[in-house]
Amino acid sequence: MTRIACVGIAVLDRIWYLNDLPKEGGKYVAGDYKEVGGGPAATAAVAAAKLGAEVDFIGRVGDDDTGNRLLAELQAYGVNTRYTRIVKGARSSQSAVLVDAAGERIIANYPSPDLPACADWMADIDFSQWDAVLADVRWHHGAKQAFTLARANGVTTVLDADVTPQDIAELVALSDHAAFSAPGLVRLTGVTDAPAALKQAKTLTNGHVYVTQGAQGCLWLENSRLRHLPAFHVDVVDTTGAGDVFHGALAVSLAQKTETAEAIRFASAVAALKCTRPGGRAGIPDCDQTRSFLSLYV
Repeated sequence: MTRIACVGIAVLDRIWYLNDLPKEGGKYVAGDYKEVGGGPAATAAVAAAKLGAEVDFIGRVGDDDTGNRLLAELQAYGVNTRYTRIVKGARSSQSAVLVDAAGERIIANYPSPDLPACADWMADIDFSQWDAVLADVRWHHGAKQAFTLARANGVTTVLDADVTPQDIAELVALSDHAAFSAPGLVRLTGVTDAPAALKQAKTLTNGHVYVTQGAQGCLWLENSRLRHLPAFHVDVVDTTGAGDVFHGALAVSLAQKTETAEAIRFASAVAALKCTRPGGRAGIPDCDQTRSFLSLYV
């Protein structure tokens, strides 16, 4: 069985579904409301588990009701939380998510200041047990420590390189695969042209670099040559968590030594199918559903 560790943040997403995203101050009425677990690495962990991998989530939560709910939901999806730190007296992280009728969303994240950034305690974990380690950039110290330990054990590292206030150059350097969101790539390089920005990002790492562009698909560099996979056309209901799901599926494929283009195609299909269903996790497909979907595009 493929073994994956996902390192980063776990948050409770409170999702309001509206006809249109607000463009000015005022009162709005939601047509639906959900509370579900979120966070890039945590949702990637759920995706990897639904795809049949054996998954550990390594992160931090408070010892509050929110933290208990986050861990219980991960466990219900088959994700092991044995290495997650529960911080006494701390509040857990939360997000407010507004989703419109076209599936686009606005996210306001509250990263709890009660959760210690220090990740030195990971030194007691045996990282050689995993085939790949994925980390998000929202817990910088955790990602750096995990990638350092993973590389020391010859384990593949996959970075979810989304937007963050911190400079992630050292995390990119430690990654075998750095998969950027379009805003994350611009934030790192200061370059808005995606191909040029990818080439600049590649100067920071000996690994592979990718950028996901939503409906425009995915770009990556292969042997210094720009490659592109168009997005799959689906009826979008909710894009919440789509990028996180892509990263989880990509980590599973790469851990299985899948050829790069095929790994990206698989991950893109998993993310596309997720977008056809509401919520960040409930709509994540399994391997059989994904292969059935891909068979339509042979």
